[in-house]
Amino acid sequence: MNNPVTRARWLVLGLVPAVFGVLSLPAASPPPDPALAADCAALRAVGPEGLGNAAATAAWNRLAARDAAVLPALLAAMNGAGERANNYFLAAASTIADRTLSSGGTLPLADVGAFLLDSTHEPRPRRLAYELVLRVDPGLASELRGGFIDDPAPELRREAVQHAIDTAAAALAGGHHPTATVLYLQALQFAREADQIQSVVAPLRNLGHSVDLVRQLGFLTRWHIIGPFDNTGGAGYERVLPPETEWNPRAEYPGLEGPVRWREFVSTNAFGKIDFNRALAPLKEVAGYAFTTFHGDADRPAEVRIGSKNGWKVWFNGEFLFGRDEYHRAAEIDQYRLPVRLRSGPNTILVKLTQNEMVEDWTVEWEFQLRVTDPAGRVLRSEPPAILTRHE
Repeated sequence: MNNPVTRARWLVLGLVPAVFGVLSLPAASPPPDPALAADCAALRAVGPEGLGNAAATAAWNRLAARDAAVLPALLAAMNGAGERANNYFLAAASTIADRTLSSGGTLPLADVGAFLLDSTHEPRPRRLAYELVLRVDPGLASELRGGFIDDPAPELRREAVQHAIDTAAAALAGGHHPTATVLYLQALQFAREADQIQSVVAPLRNLGHSVDLVRQLGFLTRWHIIGPFDNTGGAGYERVLPPETEWNPRAEYPGLEGPVRWREFVSTNAFGKIDFNRALAPLKEVAGYAFTTFHGDADRPAEVRIGSKNGWKVWFNGEFLFGRDEYHRAAEIDQYRLPVRLRSGPNTILVKLTQNEMVEDWTVEWEFQLRVTDPAGRVLRSEPPAILTRHE
């Protein structure tokens, strides 16, 4: 284990049982502190438009003046608190840590570490706990980091995945190709965010591993498409057109240039883009629709994630989710994340996509990409694969 690449590999894999075994032991419960509880409650009660700010400010001053022993209590109080309250808690914890460490004191590392390792706590206080551990013992934080590679907290998981990617790159630069391959594959397996997934594709391909990016990211590529409809002057975005009120794959509707019918379209784009210019024609001031059925494996919370440079609206199981009447701004994977309740069995997705009047070369795109994930970004796949069925 003297080879730094080998040691890093085991750390990334999370094989540090001694560390986890010590810090995962439950901490002893401190005696009740009514004043501490009251001040934490005051922070948690802060609301919009200044509601509770005066009481919260006074409570913050008292909390920030306390010693480091209260840090685990502040972390626990962040569970279930709103964003405004958590900003107060974060500032108080940082103030206490700064003062304690600058004066040569110590933080309650064991209790903070135990909190960090308990994945039932919410992501934001666990991230703060990790930062506190990092300040006290960077080596310990580095050893723990690999254990977060499949963690429910997005920031912790992202950091662990990035560590795997960086370690793989170092191994590759040092000529350790098998080690680099394993670490890149591990990063690919556990990455949830598109930029990290994309970053490992080229190295893996150079190492001889084929990566199906569309499948890895879970883009839906099989749709029914209909159009074009009129969007002159942008009026078609708000106009309710027949595909918004019924799903009938055999229907025929009046379109911009005559009757239009649904047609099947399967994207072969490397990033799963549904290109209306290919499916229909390169047109301006038009609207079109795409419909698919996603088969869920269970009733669960999920997210429909869409990216597009065009105006768009999305319906899920007949319910309108959201839309943006904007054009030709930068598009990103997962640009918009729309929470939904996935059903076990068939779920319908309808996308309306509008194109404006601009004729410059950089405005020709009329496309979107869409995938379904759990709230943490884990790809959910249509089982059986997304098919085009009549919606009853």
